[in-house]
Amino acid sequence: MFQNTPKENFMKTMTCNQLGGACEKVFSAETFEEMAEMSKLHGMEMFKKQDEAHLNAMNKMQELMKEPGEMEKWFESKRKEFDALPNSN
Repeated sequence: MFQNTPKENFMKTMTCNQLGGACEKVFSAETFEEMAEMSKLHGMEMFKKQDEAHLNAMNKMQELMKEPGEMEKWFESKRKEFDALPNSN
């Protein structure tokens, strides 16, 4: 007979660059929402440091936001990329 085993928490990893940023910092999270929040916090930290590469990436994101619906399309494409990643633990 099969025993019920607790659901294991699997993490997925993405880099800052994969999430529209400017470096290879690795983020690991169980959900895309957690991943997006980590990326946002990293972006705020880089903004405070006035990191030029990250500021350029942020400017690109701001340009994307000017077009109605484009930010949502971009966000959804990143969610699909996250969902397609293999789980790691």
